[in-house]
Amino acid sequence: MATRRSPVLGTSTGRRWAILGALIGAVLALSVYAPARWLAAFLAARSDGHLQLVNARGTVWNGSAGVVFSSGAGGAESISLPGTLGWTLRPRWDGVTAALDIPCCAPKPLEFKARPRPGGLQLEWRDGQSRWPAALLSGFGAPWNTLKPEGVLDISMQGFAMQWDGPQLRLAGRAVLDATDISSSLSTLKPMGSYRITLEGGPTPTLLLTTREGSLQLSGSGRWNGSALRFDGEASAAPGREDALSNLLNIIGRREGARSLITLG
Repeated sequence: MATRRSPVLGTSTGRRWAILGALIGAVLALSVYAPARWLAAFLAARSDGHLQLVNARGTVWNGSAGVVFSSGAGGAESISLPGTLGWTLRPRWDGVTAALDIPCCAPKPLEFKARPRPGGLQLEWRDGQSRWPAALLSGFGAPWNTLKPEGVLDISMQGFAMQWDGPQLRLAGRAVLDATDISSSLSTLKPMGSYRITLEGGPTPTLLLTTREGSLQLSGSGRWNGSALRFDGEASAAPGREDALSNLLNIIGRREGARSLITLG
């Protein structure tokens, strides 16, 4: 004898499925149309206020905003990036791909892949070049807000990747920063010189600072141990430029005769 399904039971089951479907739809819609200001709040919190997206428009996945580098939440020093930043994020089965459109500073969008890992995150940057005003460094607080650098920073990356395993940061590939025609509010000499910083990733990443040209001579090398940089370098003035650079040499390191010794970590 066939068993009849209770009309009440059928209605209740149908209602549950309808509610579940509505919840799934709401979650999907929220994910797709999540406002860009949510990303702005996330980045501000994770960077302790150093990176701020202002007037964010669009969604988390496609948006634009002004960019401000600040010395921290409520910090007295803040520098705005010229123009606006546009971004596109695309989910993948193993993470997210991103393209950052920065007309002021990069001829092509800067692209990277973000992949979550057990207890960490991996960022793989596509090879590329960008150019930034050195004045942006003042927004990161000491010692840059004291030095107030001016000039141009050219950054190039080859196979560069960053991998966080808990508090440890591993680096792979190569990144080069060319600082050109650098000057400081602490010296009347403008420009003081041009410099190159080369970062080589690997089991023990290394950093090398050299002077390309200029009156302020900088040199040094360092190693990244996964959580901190140990750097030893020195600064000196070219013959005839000692007086113009004396104040700066007293501030950037420990004076030892004509040299200023720079130690980090």
